[in-house]
Amino acid sequence: MKLSKTFFNLYKNLIFMLPAETAHTFTLNTAEFIYKSWLKNIFITNRVDVTNKFMGLNFPNKLGLAAGFDKNGDYLNFDNNIGMGFIELGTVTPKAQYGNSKPRIFRSVKDTAIINHLGFNNKGVQYLKNNLKLIERNQPIGINIGKNSDTPIELAHEDYQYCMKEIFVLADYITLNISSPNTSRLRELHSDNFLNKFLHEIKKTHTELSKKYQKKVPLVLKISPDIQYDDLEILCKQMLDYEIDGVIATNTTIDKNSLSDKSFHESMGGVSGKPLYKKSNTIIKDIKSMVKDDIIIIGAGGITSKEGAVEKLNSGADLLQLYTGLVYFGLDLIREITQETT
Repeated sequence: MKLSKTFFNLYKNLIFMLPAETAHTFTLNTAEFIYKSWLKNIFITNRVDVTNKFMGLNFPNKLGLAAGFDKNGDYLNFDNNIGMGFIELGTVTPKAQYGNSKPRIFRSVKDTAIINHLGFNNKGVQYLKNNLKLIERNQPIGINIGKNSDTPIELAHEDYQYCMKEIFVLADYITLNISSPNTSRLRELHSDNFLNKFLHEIKKTHTELSKKYQKKVPLVLKISPDIQYDDLEILCKQMLDYEIDGVIATNTTIDKNSLSDKSFHESMGGVSGKPLYKKSNTIIKDIKSMVKDDIIIIGAGGITSKEGAVEKLNSGADLLQLYTGLVYFGLDLIREITQETT
């Protein structure tokens, strides 16, 4: 363990010399090459397996890989062998899109944070669908879906419906990402003006697909940490009314005031990592008080230690997701958390 941490810290010091997006792609391409070869037997992480059942699915452990880490399913050999209890891919949209202009990912190392302004860059739902057909999964795989940037917010449901139809039979659960701050007007789907119609249309398609394929695929909503309490109450009521199975709390925050590097305070994008931690925990506690045990809560945002993971569970989360913590602390963080929170 000590040797692996030393090696990771050495690698991190080198790779952090590159732009964040370049470093991410290079690291995962290298990792995928290793985990597709016989070298996997050297690097594979023995997963802690203590089955937990949520949303009708068996999760080997409570720690999952958050969406955004592997948007297109390009690194599934790696994802499947690092000790996670579940994986969430995406966000994918109906059509491939470039996203926002580069540079669009930044590190605030002092804050153990990442600022991203990606804008749902992805290769399209068909590309992900083809990748999923090739992998033998050994834990649940969720698919996170969104709308293309040129789709009007009033027609957003059509993009989500299209993606649902394409990946329904391959998904263990489907996440509706209505909370990215990097797609214009997307967070308006939180509001009562749009949410009721949106969920009505989504549930109609979901019911049709469930009957067609005789398969239950849970629906999960990924929400913003910046939502006001009154709006959160309305959102939770809508989730209960439409029998949404789970909620991911939370996506990134547009609040930059907690960043020590003031050069980022006026930058575009959402903050993940330590500055998000308390805000996401507060949202988790509020949701828990509103929905009790009727909706599964997946806690995401700022987990960088096993103590942080336990606190998020104690705040009301049933499952956890990791992303930024992996960038800063590597695969040893997975081992530490799963040994503590199974």
